[in-house]
Amino acid sequence: MLFQIKSYLQFLWHSKNEHAVHSPFVFNLITKCFYDTKSKPEYAVLKKYRNSLLENKNTIAVTDYGAGSKVFKSITREISKIAKTAGISPKRSELLFRIVHYFQPESILEIGTSLGLATSAFSVGNLKSKITTLEGCPETAKIAQEQFQKFNFKNIKSEVSEFSSYLSDFRLSTFNFQLIYFDGNHQKQATLDYFELLLPTITNETVWIFDDIHWSSEMEEAWEIIKNHPAVTVTIDTFQWGLVFFRREQPKEHFTIRV
Repeated sequence: MLFQIKSYLQFLWHSKNEHAVHSPFVFNLITKCFYDTKSKPEYAVLKKYRNSLLENKNTIAVTDYGAGSKVFKSITREISKIAKTAGISPKRSELLFRIVHYFQPESILEIGTSLGLATSAFSVGNLKSKITTLEGCPETAKIAQEQFQKFNFKNIKSEVSEFSSYLSDFRLSTFNFQLIYFDGNHQKQATLDYFELLLPTITNETVWIFDDIHWSSEMEEAWEIIKNHPAVTVTIDTFQWGLVFFRREQPKEHFTIRV
């Protein structure tokens, strides 16, 4: 916790808003998407989805292949508490919706479904998108799948698989996911492994979002390595997320933006 507080203070010191951005691409993204304060009818769907989980007092046995939880000490967890403490926040859910609505990706890959709070934002952000979401824990995936069916999200394909096993599939190189959300394993080496495995899928329009880039010193090291990769041209650090772009026409620039 102390590490994240220090990281956040450093982020605040270095972060800017749209007035310090001279890239038209990034400026438009910030002003038309990040800072769009208009209410959206889809927000009500996201809220209803969240509330249905917050009301669920059932427990499940969680299988965790990642860095573990800083909140839960037991593998037996109440669904409502997972949604409240481990799931994406309402503000971030709405921002994720806006990002998807802004870029309109036709194909999305999510690494780490959890209870599907982020997945629901993907689904309503672009109803025509094809979403593949990966979850290693069968019990957690089952709850998410029930939620998707309950809310009639028909553009989601839920896969129960250990991430590296799925991503190592040779067929993956033939896919072109226009947006990938990395939220399944907050460890340096795993994050870098997923990054390398998915590089063959990038196009000029690809958007990658890495969650919890300031989770630990190792995750910050992974983020720096990703930023400096020759294929990466533009990155945006929002503290919670790191957005990565591969636009060849863009000069290499790194932004730290308050959202």
